[in-house]
Amino acid sequence: MGADGRPELQFSTKRRVSQPPTHLADLSLAERQAKLKELGLPAFRAKQLSVHYFQHYTTDPEKMSDLPKERRAELAEAMFPKLLTEVKRLETDDGKTIKFLWRLFDGSLVESVLMRYPGRITLCISSQCGCGMNCPFCATGQAGLTRNMSTAEILDQIVQANRVIAEGGLGGRQHPDERVGNIVFMGMGEPLANYKRVMNAVHRMVADTPEGLGMAARGITVSTVGLVPAIRKLTEENVQVTFALSLHAPDDELRDELIPVNSRWKVDEALDAAYDYYVKTGRRVSIEYALIKDMNDHEWRAEMLAKKLNARGRGWVHVNPIPLNPVPGSIWTRSEPDITSKFVRRLDELGVPTTLRDTRGKEIDGACGQLAADGDK
Repeated sequence: MGADGRPELQFSTKRRVSQPPTHLADLSLAERQAKLKELGLPAFRAKQLSVHYFQHYTTDPEKMSDLPKERRAELAEAMFPKLLTEVKRLETDDGKTIKFLWRLFDGSLVESVLMRYPGRITLCISSQCGCGMNCPFCATGQAGLTRNMSTAEILDQIVQANRVIAEGGLGGRQHPDERVGNIVFMGMGEPLANYKRVMNAVHRMVADTPEGLGMAARGITVSTVGLVPAIRKLTEENVQVTFALSLHAPDDELRDELIPVNSRWKVDEALDAAYDYYVKTGRRVSIEYALIKDMNDHEWRAEMLAKKLNARGRGWVHVNPIPLNPVPGSIWTRSEPDITSKFVRRLDELGVPTTLRDTRGKEIDGACGQLAADGDK
């Protein structure tokens, strides 16, 4: 039992390993300058190295012509230890959706998915190697947790994706300066279970170049299955990210089965924390809801969900239902199209803004809930 008298949850872990070596992206600009001084170089070299990484998307010393030639290889080795090695990439949607399989320094495997939509490019990134939340309908959750990813490992997914875009590797290229504009923490792992490193990465994403990527906070979505204390901590961060709660059921009886963490923090507690995020930040909350055939797709559950959301006010939330993406070996499958339509229509009728989410990457096991970092696929 925990200190508050509630049961402690034990989430599966395969093995524990050390964290990767410190990378430039793990450090603030001031910390980079301090490290350069330790290497016997002037502080301004930190800015040059940061520009190469965050703006030119390179760690190749041969491309750093503004650095002393005799020190380039040494600096690259010290500031850019190899974090993500591409193992495989799979493409669909005429090359507009790419799933990357990455091998980390310790052999762990993670995946990220790059998607081009009309007018924007989105990258779905991972924050943990595996996941410890044990949600039975999610391939990642069934794999268990290996370890948290570092700040730089999280960020390097974006930098490498930007390099692919710059090289013309994403289908439908429109202009030479385009890059990832939207980030969704909906890849492998529970982001708020790796809170410190995830938030360090978010702060680096929104930091002006060359300290960071210079992204808009509103284009970053941080999701959770409902770690209430971490949601409340996020509320106090004063960063205007989009917050998404993966709810999947409005009633505790079913959600206890679908989302094991619900045995610790119940539906109403998670919704209260989500609503408080809206009140504090003014940012509308997203409710993610995977529609599972004969499990959570009943009209009465749509009505219960609407009642709970409307009880907290109007205009604070947007529901994103998505038919469950298939996972090999799962006993559950996606809702039928007519049932999906009825569920969405009922929420709309009850005044809850609802949009059926576009599913990308199913053909390459790159859609929500399908990421399993299987090197054999």
